[in-house]
Amino acid sequence: MDDSKQTILVVDDTPENIDILNNILSKDYKVRVAINGEKALAIAKSDTQPDLILLDIMMPGMSGYQVCEQLKSDYATRHIPVIFVTAKGEIDDETHGFELGAVDYITKPVSPPIVQSRVKTQLDLYDQKRDLAEQVRQRTKELDDTRLEIIRRLGLAAEFKDNETGMHVIRMSYYSRLIGAAIGMDIESCENLLNAAPMHDLGKIGIPDRILLKPGKLDAEEWKIMMKHAEYGSRIIGEQDSELLQMARTIAITHHEKWNGSGYPNGLKGTDIPLVGRICAITDVFDALTTERPYKDAWPVEKAVDLIKEEKGEHFDPDLVDAFMEVLPDVLTIKDKYAESKSELEMSGAHHVVNE
Repeated sequence: MDDSKQTILVVDDTPENIDILNNILSKDYKVRVAINGEKALAIAKSDTQPDLILLDIMMPGMSGYQVCEQLKSDYATRHIPVIFVTAKGEIDDETHGFELGAVDYITKPVSPPIVQSRVKTQLDLYDQKRDLAEQVRQRTKELDDTRLEIIRRLGLAAEFKDNETGMHVIRMSYYSRLIGAAIGMDIESCENLLNAAPMHDLGKIGIPDRILLKPGKLDAEEWKIMMKHAEYGSRIIGEQDSELLQMARTIAITHHEKWNGSGYPNGLKGTDIPLVGRICAITDVFDALTTERPYKDAWPVEKAVDLIKEEKGEHFDPDLVDAFMEVLPDVLTIKDKYAESKSELEMSGAHHVVNE
């Protein structure tokens, strides 16, 4: 088999339909097959992802619409082009398919020349899109570097306001990227996560010093004000076209939400909490626990890890806790690499005890 050939995933519950599409495409492409939605999603998320998916709509269990919706909502698979191949030929059906993110729509019974032409066109467009994206990335690198440096400095500004050293945002950002990669986020999304996470506590700029710098535990009214930093961060970043800044805004307002719904500011629960917020919830807490500050000793790594595991399904997303445990050796390498010096700790001064 020619490994240079592009891969097409054909998803259909009828063997005859699979045979027809295989006969049409196998000369020019590697063809993989799934007879239901669950199998299709597993293949799409595997290490050998298809370059394009031909997807039936009417299948037992998950419909093609549901499969497409899951593909497009997952960082690891949203980039894969999807063409619906179906007997549902009404305009409303086609409209719904395009709304879900499909790039084309072929009706059954299929015409071999049409299938070949549509597949080639979409693969060519996909390749062109990737090439263009690479060119844009190269030509705007200097601008991006400048923007990222400003973003990092905003994150550091929040940390200095909070009497931290600034190393916290660096460590938790790298921890977050590790988790993102472990769960299959694509490279671009992982890089966005790395550069968006430093802004998680940007809203602390808006918290009065008498509360933020209080040497001791906050009372109920003070804590109510402190919790507003999540909303302030969201407002400071604002609504932006940039995917990076959109992600930063999401992290700012959701990194204190908890899996069981007891977090703030909106009491979101489970997967209603955006993925990047759930990731940063773990990395923010782990780094805070394992870092020495003038107002507290660092927890031993084992004790902090035990707490993360105890809060699995309560504070934290169970699947992300598993991913965190998987990358823990790399987390500890980063922890050592970006540890604070004694002078940085002395500069950070006194600080209140954060209520959790």
